Amino acid sequence: MTTTEAVIADDAAYAQAVETAVKAAGAYYAGGDSALDDHAYDRLVRAIAAWEADHPGQVLPDSPTGKVAGGAAVGDVPHTQPMLSLDNVFSAEQFAAWAASLERRIGQPVAAWSVEPKLDGLAIAARYREGRLTQLITRGDGTSGEDVSHAIGTVVGLPGELSEPVSVEVRGEVLMTAAQFETALAVRAEHGGEPFANPRNAAAGTLRAKDRAYRLEMTFFAYGCLPLPGAGEELAARLTGSAHSGLMAYVAGLGVHTTAGTEVPGRTVTTVEEVQDRVAEIAALRAELPFGIDGIVVKADAAEDRRTAGSGSRAPRWAIAYKLPAVEKVTTLLGVEWNVGRTGIIAPRAVLEPVEIDGSTVTYATLHNPADITRRDLRIGDRVMVYKAGDIIPRIEAPVAHLRTGTEQAVDFPAACPQCGSAIDTSEQRWRCERGRDCHLVASVSYAAGRDQLDIEGLGLTRVVQLTDAGLAKDFADLFALTREQLLALDRMGPASTDNLLAAIERAKARPLARVLCALGVRGTGRSMSRRIARHFATMDNIRAADAEAMQRVEGIGIEKAPVIVAELAQLAPLIDKLVAAGVNMTEPGATPPRPDDAPGDGTVAVAGADDEGKPLHGMTVVVTGAMTGPLEKLSRNQMNELVERGGGRSSSSVSKRTSLVVAGENAGSKRAKAEELGIRLMSPGDFAVLVADLLP
Repeated sequence: MTTTEAVIADDAAYAQAVETAVKAAGAYYAGGDSALDDHAYDRLVRAIAAWEADHPGQVLPDSPTGKVAGGAAVGDVPHTQPMLSLDNVFSAEQFAAWAASLERRIGQPVAAWSVEPKLDGLAIAARYREGRLTQLITRGDGTSGEDVSHAIGTVVGLPGELSEPVSVEVRGEVLMTAAQFETALAVRAEHGGEPFANPRNAAAGTLRAKDRAYRLEMTFFAYGCLPLPGAGEELAARLTGSAHSGLMAYVAGLGVHTTAGTEVPGRTVTTVEEVQDRVAEIAALRAELPFGIDGIVVKADAAEDRRTAGSGSRAPRWAIAYKLPAVEKVTTLLGVEWNVGRTGIIAPRAVLEPVEIDGSTVTYATLHNPADITRRDLRIGDRVMVYKAGDIIPRIEAPVAHLRTGTEQAVDFPAACPQCGSAIDTSEQRWRCERGRDCHLVASVSYAAGRDQLDIEGLGLTRVVQLTDAGLAKDFADLFALTREQLLALDRMGPASTDNLLAAIERAKARPLARVLCALGVRGTGRSMSRRIARHFATMDNIRAADAEAMQRVEGIGIEKAPVIVAELAQLAPLIDKLVAAGVNMTEPGATPPRPDDAPGDGTVAVAGADDEGKPLHGMTVVVTGAMTGPLEKLSRNQMNELVERGGGRSSSSVSKRTSLVVAGENAGSKRAKAEELGIRLMSPGDFAVLVADLLP
């Protein structure tokens, strides 16, 4: 671990630590409302274990170190076989040491390793009698659990009837996906309930709830299967003698969810090095998954290896949880800022007590919109659960409502636009100043003239303020109508600076369509999406003629975003017409327009660059990181991304198993390291410049 471990100083501190851990576990497993996040709980338990190792004669009977996770929960349904927890490792070195100890225990190398994500939910056992789901039981203390069969019918992935009439117990994890969690928050708010802190706690509380006036959907993923008494000798032998990978294939064949259908399916490998590679792959995809994971489970795959290794009272000796760095922490909501964007959108932003998450200090988090604040019942002074993973912008999942003291204050919503004082359009979830782009005219014009849009050199913020104050720029299209006489009349504008600015404006007319589209600031798009739209449609006329169905054929544009983009383009029609009249380029170099027979509804999705066969980067996903040198030194990151796409590739900001190439400049840092871990091709800026030499400006 990179953070400093907690240290227990004496027996009194030890007793207090045990009490705190027991209360936190009890709150979580009984109702899903623990006051400690995973990181804090893990640190506390590791400190308890360290103290106990030095004081073996003073171990308290309530200590969490010798118990199955969930042991604080009461349960009276005996388990068919003990339902154990997993021990943890937190680094490659710790995992290698554990793997070596396992191989010493079984007296030979492990035949194969099974590697799968450690899902962040609640363990349950689902009992099927002759193929019909009859009972759901929580882990409890590992020997008996709580009957939660009332939840049957609310758990996706647990069919009411299997494809075969077998009597088996399927074990796995119940969780809420991100979409299910959002729905749960909305439904709970409608019924006056306090918001859930996060998806894990929501699943834990929902699974046990019997008397709610509403039902919430959850999802199940299997991680084990065993025969029930009376299942038959043949089936029992098949299940107990199967490799773990074969067992999961059998369970999937019965119709039960496994991770096989996800972005992070279970995989079988043969060496410790391959395990580490797979751990890195899963970790790289963590932020993109529609459900939470807090680690990777590594198991000996072969049944014989598992039998030889055996199990302890708390955990099997043949499996380990490789925990990932924490991506959520509890901190305090200090305030809410209201910022007005260039299109007039009024966006709230949470101000947080600084907290370190996933290797960086977080002081702000997204709040999406006012409805989001209301739905989550956020209050100033709340202790809140904050989530962050990789490059994902931190977000507040919900307040930890049971920690409220009564001193928290309601969030003040603006009654007028914070930027200009005009009325606010609250008809949609995202509030907007009624003046729209005119509210933030200076920001809108400055953005359009920026380096990654029209790149008008010499048109800085001070000059834009002069132009707007003088009434010479009511939108950025007016820049192309400026005359020498008008500019010379402005303060500190001499003949040389005027001529230079007019020349820069003239050059801006030739920018590719993607740059012009980005300069328009269409809601729901940015630099990357503007390039995809421009490359797909090739001309502004084609873009303007597209309806929502046609717009959905652009990669990354879904059913919700498409009509917003189409409506926004229609609203921008007068501005686009002014740009056309001014002679601004409205075509994308090298792009091929969609063919007439590419009708929506044929089941395909158009991908930017699909007609780029023969180009040097055709079909490749490229990540650019670090400082560029040589011929690429003066290119901005956006210009590098444009270069990638002109070469037939797809630019990306994050490294994953889908990445084909990483262009690593000076001080490339973590992305280069991740590429090395995943075995992804690396290239220097100089070599990349040679590869795309024909495309360089």
